[in-house]
Amino acid sequence: MLSTSVSKKYCNSLTSYSRYKTREVSIGGVALGGNNPIRVQSMTTTDTMDTLATVEQSIRIIEAGSDYVRITAPSINEARNLLNIQNELRNRGYSTPLIADIHFTPNAAELAATIVAKVRVNPGNYADKKKFNIIEYTDTDYESELARIRQKFTPLVRICKEHGTAMRIGTNHGSLSDRIMSRFGDTPLGMVESALEFLRICEDNDYHEIVLSMKASNPKVMIQAYRLLITKMHEEGMTYPLHIGVTEAGDGEDGRIKSSVGIGSLLEDGIGDTVRVSLTEDPEFEIPVALKLIERYSSRIPHDAIPSINEIPIDPFEYNKRSTIAVGKTGGNNVPVVVVNANEKIFAGHEGLRDYGYIYSESLDKWTIGDMAPDYLYLGSKDLDYNLPGTLKKIFDYNYWLDHGSKHESIPLITVEEILAAVELSEKENFVKIDAGELSDDLLSAIYDKKNIMLLLSSGNKHRMAALRRAISELVIRNCNVPVVLDLEFDNCDDEALTLHSSTDAGALLSDGFGDGIRITAENSPAKINSISFGILQATRTRISKTEYISCPSCGRTLFDLQETTAMIRSRTNHLKGVKIAIMGCIVNGPGEMADADYGYVGSGPGKITLYKGKEVVKKSVDTEVAVDELIELMRDNGDWIELQSNN
Repeated sequence: MLSTSVSKKYCNSLTSYSRYKTREVSIGGVALGGNNPIRVQSMTTTDTMDTLATVEQSIRIIEAGSDYVRITAPSINEARNLLNIQNELRNRGYSTPLIADIHFTPNAAELAATIVAKVRVNPGNYADKKKFNIIEYTDTDYESELARIRQKFTPLVRICKEHGTAMRIGTNHGSLSDRIMSRFGDTPLGMVESALEFLRICEDNDYHEIVLSMKASNPKVMIQAYRLLITKMHEEGMTYPLHIGVTEAGDGEDGRIKSSVGIGSLLEDGIGDTVRVSLTEDPEFEIPVALKLIERYSSRIPHDAIPSINEIPIDPFEYNKRSTIAVGKTGGNNVPVVVVNANEKIFAGHEGLRDYGYIYSESLDKWTIGDMAPDYLYLGSKDLDYNLPGTLKKIFDYNYWLDHGSKHESIPLITVEEILAAVELSEKENFVKIDAGELSDDLLSAIYDKKNIMLLLSSGNKHRMAALRRAISELVIRNCNVPVVLDLEFDNCDDEALTLHSSTDAGALLSDGFGDGIRITAENSPAKINSISFGILQATRTRISKTEYISCPSCGRTLFDLQETTAMIRSRTNHLKGVKIAIMGCIVNGPGEMADADYGYVGSGPGKITLYKGKEVVKKSVDTEVAVDELIELMRDNGDWIELQSNN
């Protein structure tokens, strides 16, 4: 638990967009923080000893728009070869600063710091011992360990200071040291304290060219850790710039959604000085995603004024779902619902619902319902000429519902004017559609004691997430426990923009426990909208409807083809609803980075895989040819395997 002395303030304002101001750090002439734009970066996946391949990939990353290129240096040999890579890039006319990524090897970090513009160290791995055991440390033991860390780390600090080299102290949720785990646990607070231990050593040496990061594969943990880091820095008079990212996000739509939930939530509050989107794809494909996440904020100001929130009525460092009443299957202890809109294809017949996971067999006269099947279907003022499955409820505009022959089987969508006029309500469930700016005292009085009201909450404000947060916060303050479905509308968005922006807006709220459901309205395909909706709920861990893959983005340490292997494992396991599988290229991104995965598939040598159950090694040195089969057997042994049924 957090100390009660920790302030809840972690950004400039919860309602008025502005960048959180940090100190400027120079990285090879490309400054970060301060008044500089939000920078983007990626990391090479080539063997660092292959100079030509690394240079060519670096160029692709740079030409995609990256401000920095990070390269792994797992040993002294790779650190030494950074000079050859840098020289070749300079000979080809590229001056982009290079960053060395270090985990276990202080000597590699010390050499790299004399060559490149910045080094990244992970305090959980750098000069720290980690056996993944919970060990009781006395105060004396703890201080002794800190003294040992200071002795190991100080030489790198002095070298960086002497050469004008910047440093990122990058904590990862899954690789905290035993010392940190013993005192703080596997928590956001532990992540922050892990970085602060190293940061205080830097400050004691009057070295300040530092960037900080708090990465996790769980976006909620990542968001909480960055917020807590800011409050802790504020207490100690620090303003170091922040590198933000969700680690091991995966690939495709899922990777983009998970990244957007974490990164976008922070960007919405003005937090973040550089962004890395960690996708299990070629690194140059990460850059356009990062740029598209960032570009929204270049025009965020000015936005319509939003009434201020003096203090957010939740703990921003710990997830707790807002308490609401249950209205039907919405709110209360129910998982968040998904509301979708009907289109002409749905009105034409049963087949139109296939995009939403409802498959009708005419010969059997029955529905097959998928795991990603929505809960409500908005029909406006037109009904269907066929029956829906019982799990899918119809929503009609109020006047049509009022005159409809079967009101007890459907739900009215009521306007603010209608609810204030005290119109007839359904005895069971009613949606009231409001804009966040319409949440007045009169409206609150009209809905306060109703046990059958749900809000479909939208906002036309350019700073939409903050407007919605402000309205829901007001409900919390007024003890008004009606469920709220987040109602997001997008115009002229391609699929990727819709994925990123809806995941940011809805994900930021759901990660704070705000929201009992989601509706996305856009011109994109129904299947895409439905997939994004359930993907957002999955990424925020609020409704699990499919297998989750925690997959690292690959780098020069990777011991197998991550993209190919991830696709292969996904093809054989994507029917295992709720199971979390980590696919890691090497031991650095192994048991630590897997965080809360149920199973791990980790490269342990050329052609060899180590299999994990949680953080425990189960099988070592498994040949890659049979490793997926062995993974499935491991799941079967633990009761998590389900045979895939054909769906004819």
